[in-house]
Amino acid sequence: MSEGSGYTPPKVWEPKESGGKFASINRPVAGPTHDKGLSVGKHPFQLYSLATPNGVKAGVMFEELLALGHGEAEYDAWLVNIGEGDQFGSGFVEINPNSKIPAMVDHSGDRPIRVFESGSILLYLAEKFGELLPSDIATRTETMNWLFWQMGSAPFVGGGFGHFYSYAPEKLEYPIDRYTMETKRQLDVLNRRLADNRYLAGDEYTIADIANWAWYGQLVLGRLYDAAEFLQVHTYEHVVRWAEEIDARPAVQRGRMVNRTFGEPETQLHERHDASDFETKTQDKLGH
Repeated sequence: MSEGSGYTPPKVWEPKESGGKFASINRPVAGPTHDKGLSVGKHPFQLYSLATPNGVKAGVMFEELLALGHGEAEYDAWLVNIGEGDQFGSGFVEINPNSKIPAMVDHSGDRPIRVFESGSILLYLAEKFGELLPSDIATRTETMNWLFWQMGSAPFVGGGFGHFYSYAPEKLEYPIDRYTMETKRQLDVLNRRLADNRYLAGDEYTIADIANWAWYGQLVLGRLYDAAEFLQVHTYEHVVRWAEEIDARPAVQRGRMVNRTFGEPETQLHERHDASDFETKTQDKLGH
């Protein structure tokens, strides 16, 4: 439907095929579409995910905890292929009724604990292991400010800008302009903060940086929507500096490979069950 079509919404909306890259998995109701249990590996934590920006947060967090020496943070990462509707399987819906990745189950205690929403996973793991979340009230609060800012703001980048710029069946000027403006405003928010701060909460790397880097860091590094030139991301020099510094962290490099099914074969680790998998089970090693 073009911008000049004069579309008038009906009195009662009815679902119809909308087109676009993800049209086949969009639906107006929740709940499972089929019976499918979840695999469970040998480690305390079971992650069910895909290396979208939200999924990357979880992979990076686990790898950072392991790098800090927390061996009890070992995890199995199982691929959830959202293009094939895996997120609507009964087992996945049981741990995340919203049918979005990532989701995880902590089996380390007396009973399994489900955790869904990427921000909740970051906070849960930070509190459980006492890492990447400052203890003093001022810096902790600043960390939470930027974590929740990301959770509320990034949907305008993904579901807004990313959808209409990359995935929608037609290129429509109004929504692209609307969400481009908002994306650039958000990048400016970050740029101003990072002009005087090494990390978002100050001098300390935290879960706020992990959450924001997965979206805005990868955006300015040219990894999302092929939109770096369109957005002129190089003009946000402080965001670029911060993004490049975090990107150089070995745990981040490993974490973004977890449950990755796109890009160069050597960057794809479809499932992760052992630290050695990064060396032996990437797609280039498996011959795919």
